[in-house]
Amino acid sequence: MLQKKLFVSFVLLCATAIGVFSRASWILNVYQDFFLPQNESVCACNKCLMEYDPWLSELMKESPEPFLSPTNNISDDTFKWWKRIQTDRRNFAFYNKTVDKVFQIFPTKVSFTRSSPDLCRTCAVVGNSGNLNGSHYGPLIDFHDIVIRINLGPTKGFERDVGNKTTYHVMYPRSFKHLENTTHLVFFPFKISDLEWLIRPLAQKNITLTYVILLFTKLSLNPAFMKYVHYVWLKKHGRYPSTGFLTLVLSLYLCDEVGSRNRYDNSSLHHSLLAHWLYMRA
Repeated sequence: MLQKKLFVSFVLLCATAIGVFSRASWILNVYQDFFLPQNESVCACNKCLMEYDPWLSELMKESPEPFLSPTNNISDDTFKWWKRIQTDRRNFAFYNKTVDKVFQIFPTKVSFTRSSPDLCRTCAVVGNSGNLNGSHYGPLIDFHDIVIRINLGPTKGFERDVGNKTTYHVMYPRSFKHLENTTHLVFFPFKISDLEWLIRPLAQKNITLTYVILLFTKLSLNPAFMKYVHYVWLKKHGRYPSTGFLTLVLSLYLCDEVGSRNRYDNSSLHHSLLAHWLYMRA
């Protein structure tokens, strides 16, 4: 009889313990659901560009750092690829000396805001084809956190269609023009002489206000990034990527949501890149 009572007591004790632990587990789950962060996204946008499609994430995993810096230079193999797109015969050692001179003059710290669960970096990429005339997209473009403009597309007198805000101005060296002191030049070097162009005004002692502004607002695209876009995105089609396509891929680093404003239709960067990707795979 005593053994039976002990057995019943043991069963009841086990049942009570199970109930207590189950309730504790339920309380813990509720606490985690409501008070702890849940698989935070890479950004604070409703839909982050880098989470849009698996194919995009896979492509970006192979990307090198997009900008040159003293600690982020290129390899001899990348230099050989870069040299093939130019007629310059100077060697890798000369290239390195030129880059060293550039960073003796320009700030050596490359700074741009990276993705964060607390931020949503919205961007507009604006071309210079003239297709925005009459679009009235100006306020929509300026509403973005970051506006990236390519080459010599004018804004003065066309603010209603193209806006007047410029965060990054992408341009080829020979097409350089005056930049406002709130604008960063994103410099695309396609040959060694382009890098020499940056330091030539100091050598000639011809320093203007425009050049002083340039000293503190310059970012130079890494030739390794150019090679990556050519190999991974373009599958080696053509000799090298165009400035426009390089800018679109670069915007994936600078932005979480991107709109490409170069057509009458309000096309998204995702559709632009996806269409190109499908074309290259066909």
